[in-house]
Amino acid sequence: MIKKPIAITLGDAAGIGPEIIAKAFRDAPEITQGCFVVGDAGILRRAIQAISAGQIALPVALIESPAEVWDVPPRCLPVLQVGALTHPVPFAQLSADAGKMAAECVVWAAQAALRGDIAALVTAPLNKEALALAGKPHSNYPGHTEMLQALAAAYQGKPLTALPVRMMLANDELRVVLVSIHVSLLEAIQAVTFDNVLQTLQITHASLAAILGRAPRIAVAGLNPHAGECGLFGREETDIIAPAMVAARAQGLQVSGPFAPDTVFMRARSKAGQPGDFDVVVAMYHDQGLIPVKYLGVEKGVNVTLGLPLVRTSPDHGTAFDIAGTGQADAASLIEAIQMARQLCRLNSANQ
Repeated sequence: MIKKPIAITLGDAAGIGPEIIAKAFRDAPEITQGCFVVGDAGILRRAIQAISAGQIALPVALIESPAEVWDVPPRCLPVLQVGALTHPVPFAQLSADAGKMAAECVVWAAQAALRGDIAALVTAPLNKEALALAGKPHSNYPGHTEMLQALAAAYQGKPLTALPVRMMLANDELRVVLVSIHVSLLEAIQAVTFDNVLQTLQITHASLAAILGRAPRIAVAGLNPHAGECGLFGREETDIIAPAMVAARAQGLQVSGPFAPDTVFMRARSKAGQPGDFDVVVAMYHDQGLIPVKYLGVEKGVNVTLGLPLVRTSPDHGTAFDIAGTGQADAASLIEAIQMARQLCRLNSANQ
């Protein structure tokens, strides 16, 4: 058991976030013990009804501080109320109110984690369009990762550039870290610079070394087909990526590549109890890296933000408006995210 509670943020009230939270507390009480939800009690009661065919099977317990979670009886859902919705949020509809509440929950949990009041935060999915509708300051951020980076930098009194972060998607078969995150493909290509690639390798090495207890074997995916084919299909590999890898090796990092993007993920994949050739793949942009992980099963994937002065994980899926309110949503990825948060908290404690 970790000594401080874990906060789970509500996510978008119109999406599946509240339902998968309710399912996790109902179906995996041993995993959710010591966790509480930062959100809205009414929305969570509605989610409980959605997963219970109208029968309330999981009591909601309101708490006023994280420490009170330890006093909540088993098989209850502890909720710390943050904000208030001005009117009911329909399922599966974009809503500025839902976006604002989702953001406020993240802000509260991040600040609590930075103060040391909680051990970690696990974020249920928010909708990026709803976040944009919420207005400033929330609309400044494309998603969770950028919001948490800004909050942590502000808390530490640092400029944003002094707190670089990266997204890692992981399951029991594959880990992938991204050079760029939520930007257009054109911007993602422009983000493949010597500094960004080297920084990604450094963050990946530091974070995975703490998790694995040894230096990770890092594979680097090329940007172009066939990793540029010696300059025939582009020179980014030759002129940018390879020099960044040389610099990383000079710092003691174990990096290999750049490899053709269409094969490197298969080489890194662990299966049938056999480890892959690499512990992690550094991918050059969002879809290049996330498609292979999600193809292996969205229900198994966990999103981890590397480089933050706090532990943050999340499921690797979105708000799934198409099934919101039906009770069909699978809580497996959220449960995996909670377990990953616990593992990272234990590692942090052991390393202190």
